[in-house]
Amino acid sequence: MIIAFLFPGQGSQHVGMGSILYESEPASRAVFDHADEILGFALSDLCFYGPEEELTDTGNQQPALFVTSIAALRAMEEHDVQTADFVAGHSLGQFSALVACGSLAFDDGLALVQQRAALMKKAGENEPGGMAAILGLDVSEVGEICQRAQNKTGKPLQIANDNCPGQVVISGDNEALEEAILMTIDSKACKVVRLPISIAAHSPLMKSAAKNFSEVIEQTPFTAPRIPIIGNVSAAPLKDPGEIREDLKAQLTSPVMWTDSMECLLHMDADTFYEVGSGSVLLGLLKRINRKVERVKWEIPSP
Repeated sequence: MIIAFLFPGQGSQHVGMGSILYESEPASRAVFDHADEILGFALSDLCFYGPEEELTDTGNQQPALFVTSIAALRAMEEHDVQTADFVAGHSLGQFSALVACGSLAFDDGLALVQQRAALMKKAGENEPGGMAAILGLDVSEVGEICQRAQNKTGKPLQIANDNCPGQVVISGDNEALEEAILMTIDSKACKVVRLPISIAAHSPLMKSAAKNFSEVIEQTPFTAPRIPIIGNVSAAPLKDPGEIREDLKAQLTSPVMWTDSMECLLHMDADTFYEVGSGSVLLGLLKRINRKVERVKWEIPSP
């Protein structure tokens, strides 16, 4: 058995996440309490009780998901769940994965995530944009649509997430995004869903955030991973702090190559995948990539 731990990103949050962990797992409670102390406000209450509109605000959503993932990871360690042979995280989830593989201290990771969220929120206010999920087309077809919409409007638009075969997310300027959505009417797309998000993550509109975040990344200590971690941008193992920094710097304006990341893990014979944190979105995507592997959503054992 070769195990990979997968850590979710934005979109996996829900009011109530982490509450059972907090109530029943001392190791998880310690993570939430420590995060509340560092942040200076009760992030745990926001996770457990909402309100939903505050939890889904980018500035809160990213730290909340990061902390919930690490709280789940610490509970799994206490219950002697088998150690991962590989880790990977989707977008924001890459920071949880870096903590899991020993490359990033929790406190530093929380500080990074908090600053990332603030910078992305500010970039979204300065250069508004949006995102949409296109279902039923392959990544090359979606890339062609983005290029046509960009050429027609003169505004940036690109693939943000290659999540799995038949599910590609695009991101960019609202005018170009709406043009691309219209273009899918003449395609074989099964469905197009405008995502309820006011920032154009993983697009050129995050350039100002990426510039400032790169400076923060340079000031943050990283160590060589104890467990191989797959990068979002490279879709390959990140072997040292230099490679980790470069992948993180590029992440805000580059596509998340999730399909290729999972194919990389499969090529390295990973056959059992745990999703660590809120929800099971990544296990659903993995089912579309490879139905044969074991997919596990760990739950606290009954007493």
